[in-house]
Amino acid sequence: MINFGDTKVQRYSRLELRARQLVAGYITGIHRSPFHGFSVEFSEYRPYNPGESTRFIDWKLYARTDKLFVKQFEDETNLRARIIIDASNSMLYPMLDNVDEELRSKYNMSMYMTAVFLLLFYQQRDAAGLSLVSNEILEHTHARSSYTHHRYLLSLLDKYLLEIQKLPKTETLLSQNIHEIADRIHKRSLVIIISDLFEANLEPQRVINALQHLKYNNNEVIVFHLLDKQSEWNFDFKNRPYLFTDMENGEKIKLHPRNYKDLYLNKISDYHNQLKINLLQLGIDYNLVYLQDGLEGILLPFFIKRM
Repeated sequence: MINFGDTKVQRYSRLELRARQLVAGYITGIHRSPFHGFSVEFSEYRPYNPGESTRFIDWKLYARTDKLFVKQFEDETNLRARIIIDASNSMLYPMLDNVDEELRSKYNMSMYMTAVFLLLFYQQRDAAGLSLVSNEILEHTHARSSYTHHRYLLSLLDKYLLEIQKLPKTETLLSQNIHEIADRIHKRSLVIIISDLFEANLEPQRVINALQHLKYNNNEVIVFHLLDKQSEWNFDFKNRPYLFTDMENGEKIKLHPRNYKDLYLNKISDYHNQLKINLLQLGIDYNLVYLQDGLEGILLPFFIKRM
């Protein structure tokens, strides 16, 4: 809060302002949450109150007792959400200059996406928690719905965005960290994961097993598989040799992209297809998205799909 005489002006970070801009436009246009009514569990019956919706009246019970009872569900009004951000070094790609901050890297985009989700959860009075993972779990907060907690989560996003160069320069242990988080979170949570899902040797089963663990205890899982479309998906480079550097272990190799393009495209396509098929079979909402689509291009189609 900044004081100007007797006037107080709330100072929002660029991250939060961008999130507020998108959420305001989305709410104005659609008027409905994309997250309500996911995984609820029947708890007990209660007497029907005249005037309320008849949607959950148990008519079979009425036939036996001649009395109206409504099915009551646990967590039927508010959900508990957790956002897991992949903060491994591969997410720092491509680190562009002279573009909007959200487009600089996959990591930047994941922070802006998270700010939007946090604002939506707060406006719905839903409890939200945040986890950042790399070679270890860097951050794992409680899930709460208070204004103070909401401000704290946004401050963490700003902190990790500003201190981007301080992230561990090691190989990611995404699957291992997801397994650990799955053991720590409350059952029937909504879990959103934003990651490029890159692990050693592109072994999809490790990621699939970890995400299956998250589905345990009736959690709803949403995955944003975030890639740079030009280079990571299309392997589109100029016709000349390049020196490629592994962003996680620092290993360097000089090669001509043209000689390896078909091999790479087959590998990444097979990896994606195995992920998509297996995750959909597990009931996980899998979304392949591209950095170049921008914040609106990634989130608005997702929100519409969830209607």
